[in-house]
Amino acid sequence: MANYILQELPQGMSDGKKIVFPKMDAYSMLEYDKVLEEIGHQDSSLREGTIRSVLDALAKMMITWLPGLGVFSLSLEFDTSTPSENEIAKQQKKGTARDDQKISHRHVRIKKVNFKPDAKLIAEMNRNSSFERATPEVITPNKEVYSLKERIDIALGIIKEKGFMTLPDYTNATKQSRSSASNDLKKIVASPDSPIGVQGSHSHKVWIKKVNKE
Repeated sequence: MANYILQELPQGMSDGKKIVFPKMDAYSMLEYDKVLEEIGHQDSSLREGTIRSVLDALAKMMITWLPGLGVFSLSLEFDTSTPSENEIAKQQKKGTARDDQKISHRHVRIKKVNFKPDAKLIAEMNRNSSFERATPEVITPNKEVYSLKERIDIALGIIKEKGFMTLPDYTNATKQSRSSASNDLKKIVASPDSPIGVQGSHSHKVWIKKVNKE
């Protein structure tokens, strides 16, 4: 079982609030004999001498290869599906807590696996890699391909053809990123004289032609 510690976020990064997060204990290690014992429990058919031989061979391999690869580490987070100790304490005061909720710490889980490559590995990869420029043009992601009037006309054309327009429709037709297209439509719809309106919300949001109420 790996060990973790609870660390408080520095005050400059927490707006004065006490924020605690789980972090791997970098200095926790399984002792050699403990590893032998754990593997023996997993497979009782393996003899201790066999396990020792395999572990010794693995250690030699790791010394030879792993320093040239890099360092793996784990990032942890609180499991939000389990209640915190503060939430359980409140439930206990109200008498609504279950008996199995008498825990001292909120459960933690792995958030992601980090890998920091060794400088020698990057140098070796550079020696064995070559890159060719795919296009001579410099791509500017935020550059507008169409003017605002052209984008509105494109949107109206899609709405006329389909009866409505989705965000992917507009994104592809105007050659924008999804976030840029979404912000663009918000500005268009917000304009009082815009011919385009919006219906629905979230994944069911579509854009339609405004109905003239006059």
